[in-house]
Amino acid sequence: MDFLSDLSQSEEYKSFRSSVPLKKICVDEDVTKVWKLYDAGPRDIRCPLICIPPVSGTSDCYYKQILALSAQGARIIALEYPAYWTISEWCEGFRRLLDRLDVDRAHILGASLGGFLAQKFTEYTCNCPRVASLILCNSFVDTKIFNYIDSAPVFWMLPATLLKKMIIGRFPKKLMDAQIADSIDFMVERLESLSQSDLASRLTLNCTESYVQPQKVQMRVTILDVFDESALSQTVKEELYKCYPEARLAHLKTGGNFPFLARADEVNLYIKIHLRDFEGSTFCANEAKTAVES
Repeated sequence: MDFLSDLSQSEEYKSFRSSVPLKKICVDEDVTKVWKLYDAGPRDIRCPLICIPPVSGTSDCYYKQILALSAQGARIIALEYPAYWTISEWCEGFRRLLDRLDVDRAHILGASLGGFLAQKFTEYTCNCPRVASLILCNSFVDTKIFNYIDSAPVFWMLPATLLKKMIIGRFPKKLMDAQIADSIDFMVERLESLSQSDLASRLTLNCTESYVQPQKVQMRVTILDVFDESALSQTVKEELYKCYPEARLAHLKTGGNFPFLARADEVNLYIKIHLRDFEGSTFCANEAKTAVES
């Protein structure tokens, strides 16, 4: 691809790529299913922060969080997953990945589809909990909002170019500030790197009829969203609020679809505030803080 985004050419991103290795892990019998992840910070922390990308994202889309939080003693894992075609299949694959990484429980930051999958995984493991807390960024609780439920079964056979158009079509079109524009350029660049099966499977997970059962998600939740234009309507956001009436609300005045890139400093602050509640406990994600408390 000829186009290179400003963020991927920045010194900060280059520093990230040179200092944090990309790992590839297979947890399924199908050896073509490979999880890709960046794991930064103290490896002996058994309850790290795990970041799950939106439909268009790859594991490096959280590089600003990895650099900032790992530098302060937190263990943070940013991942991308192989092609799974059902929510239960994805949840089982993710459970096996946590086992492989020796992660007892995890705090999970998920954006859009990533947030939905995080909630469904919390449901999936509610009888044997693997999730310590959730940070839901521009996320949702019901896939019906995308109006593609009838089409989802045929995504596997659609060409990659059409699938990409479906995703890009939800990005804002109006004028925006430079940081938000840069975040979109970076995510479009990431989108171009995904295979047809990656795109089709993600859209299938995103659009197959499914909803969250919040009564099975009983834990600390922070809802992080933006007041400016994003892919989700205010009605969708309010449905999320209703499901988690005790959640901490972390609102950003602006940030677009990808505030973890466009407003990284603000997002990182909210993440630190969220994780601070667990300092000194079994579920502390920060080694330095645990040492102070002990």
